[in-house]
Amino acid sequence: MYLLYREWQQCVYSLSSQLFCFLRTMAADQVDNSENGGVCPAKKQKHDKDATESVHNHLKDLSGFQLDTVLLNNTSRKTVCLKGSFKSQEGDALVILEKTAFSAENLTPTSEYFTEKSYLEKVFHNDAYGNYTCFPVPELNSVKTTIIHPATEKHIIKYSSQNSYMLDETPDIYNNIVVPHITSDKFDLQWVYNIIDHKSESDRILVEDTDPINGFVVVPDLKWNGDLETLYFLAICNRRELKSIRDLTAEHLPLLNNIKATTINAIKSKYGLDGSQLRIYLHYQPSFYHLHIHFTYLRHEAPGILAERAHLLTTVISNLELISDYYQKATIPFVVRENDSLFEELAKQNLLKKRDGKQIP
Repeated sequence: MYLLYREWQQCVYSLSSQLFCFLRTMAADQVDNSENGGVCPAKKQKHDKDATESVHNHLKDLSGFQLDTVLLNNTSRKTVCLKGSFKSQEGDALVILEKTAFSAENLTPTSEYFTEKSYLEKVFHNDAYGNYTCFPVPELNSVKTTIIHPATEKHIIKYSSQNSYMLDETPDIYNNIVVPHITSDKFDLQWVYNIIDHKSESDRILVEDTDPINGFVVVPDLKWNGDLETLYFLAICNRRELKSIRDLTAEHLPLLNNIKATTINAIKSKYGLDGSQLRIYLHYQPSFYHLHIHFTYLRHEAPGILAERAHLLTTVISNLELISDYYQKATIPFVVRENDSLFEELAKQNLLKKRDGKQIP
């Protein structure tokens, strides 16, 4: 218990400075978004310039957060999602805590890791091998924190542990079930339009092309903490009618090639990474239904890079060059979570069925 207390105490202590940096980079008002009606830490928690009073305006620490329940504890990604509320604020809140990667600038001979300020507690030792728990100074023990308030029921479902299922989506399933679902479920994309229109995050733009047909804007994904090792950018196209790879045809090859070449050059110019060091891909299903492309450092195992979801941009371009309407004809597998409203629609058509079994975060 002492170890847990010490670690939690240091995590909370470090949140103040981290939250200040987080809030400073965002505009004041959070705009709801998205897939499952929710806000994704990387894509959906956005702030509009026309701010109203919100918990984010003056938040300095988590002393006002009242924990209700742990929705998810992902031990592999060192991430927890907590549901609760803030004192003097209406509505539920989600606090997502994620252990951050080691920063290269802190791994030097003069680092405070290697001073008496970092406390070691021995667990055991056997011959040459010793097992210890290290309690570094708070500045070296930061926790990436995402706060969603007010949190809707869709947010809560999205960040809860639940079973997932694989579906082979045919064109008929897409046109008759998925498209009506996308149309009727009112996924909020205002945060995306705010970026395109320079109402939010304009100071975070890496590069953009304002052409209405083949243009786009590139911003850091909110999952990126600024460390080169975890580099992560999103390229968001200007065309609002494009929702996913299902909408792409050979007509859109100039757009895709423009995004690829321009963003690679911008990343190389600013960060020194060659295109061969980048993983460039689209998600299907996407986390929000406005066409966007992910650019991550190849050394970083970012969420959503597994085969059942990630489609490499080079492959997408090649498919469209071979068959102009490839993505209107193809069967595309994707994963859907049990509490997703899309799962309910698929279950009604007997395409999926809930199964018993251990829930995996």
